[in-house]
Amino acid sequence: MSQLGLGSLSALRGRKVLVTGHTGFKGGWLTNMLLSLGASPVGYSLEPPSAPSFFVETGLEDRCRNVHGDVRDLGHLKKVLDVEEPEVVFHLAAQPLVLRSYLEPIETFEVNVMGTANVLEAARSCPSVKACVCITSDKCYENQEIDYAYREGDRLGGSDPYSASKGAAELVISSYRRSFLRERPIVASTRAGNVIGGGDWAEKRIIPDIVRCLNSGKPLVLRNPNSVRPWQHVLDPLNGYLLLASRMLEGDANAAQAWNFGPGGKPHTVKQVAEMMMAAWGRTVPIEIIPNQGYQESKLLMLDWSKAAEELEWRPLLDIDKAVSYTVEWYKAWSEGGDMAKVTDRQIEAFWGLLE
Repeated sequence: MSQLGLGSLSALRGRKVLVTGHTGFKGGWLTNMLLSLGASPVGYSLEPPSAPSFFVETGLEDRCRNVHGDVRDLGHLKKVLDVEEPEVVFHLAAQPLVLRSYLEPIETFEVNVMGTANVLEAARSCPSVKACVCITSDKCYENQEIDYAYREGDRLGGSDPYSASKGAAELVISSYRRSFLRERPIVASTRAGNVIGGGDWAEKRIIPDIVRCLNSGKPLVLRNPNSVRPWQHVLDPLNGYLLLASRMLEGDANAAQAWNFGPGGKPHTVKQVAEMMMAAWGRTVPIEIIPNQGYQESKLLMLDWSKAAEELEWRPLLDIDKAVSYTVEWYKAWSEGGDMAKVTDRQIEAFWGLLE
């Protein structure tokens, strides 16, 4: 058995779960996983952030309750939690793009910092909530651009608005945990790497860019081909988030901390992942290198997830080859008009099989 097994998530079965940002890429995958586990997810989100979108292509609108809402609206958040009475809250709603944060810094801070504070404030005022998992980012750390895997106790920071907003969100979470949420609800924060997987169509993100180019035949433009990122398939960190929620529902106060969920194996560059995607797809396009014009992005970023391994018995189950394989399988099925709800469910069930 590779880790605790699927039974470690059984506490979520039959639970009402609120997911903010469920129309997004990670939020959509998490909602599908919750449905697979027998939970009752309620989504709270703005409209899908792209067209096409994972939310639409997998038919999530017809498979869970959906509430249109903005995490910047505290009054609405409180009303929704009071009506829905969830036992678990997963907070994923965010402005998730580094380059956009340079263009929309105020929006980025409003959504990522005050949005997180609003979710926590609504959760602490709702008696039904027993566990809250807030998702931030690996970019919350003060990145020194050195050969070092960041640990949960390392300094928070960030030079670009997106990274700084995630570091600030972590401070908000810690403050709420220590000031207001010592007993109920229990609050954890998570920091994952650069997630890949089917259904991401964000602008200027490597996997969607590759898929668009492979389908169109246009050259692939890379801004930072030699930058190293902690690449991992989206199912791996989401499994960690679900495990945390299950632990908290079972009364494990130790789960109320910050946690890294990173990939296994050696690090890979942006260009290497692009070449792996093309090889798995069976098609190539030319690569053009066009550096950023005035926007700084980290060149080296790694995560140390030993705490999750030791204290949660969590580890990544999909290496980079499998992560790329899952991703290409999903997008190729979509390109050929496949039933993406079935493809998504099949990949989730295959992933669950690795837990047994």
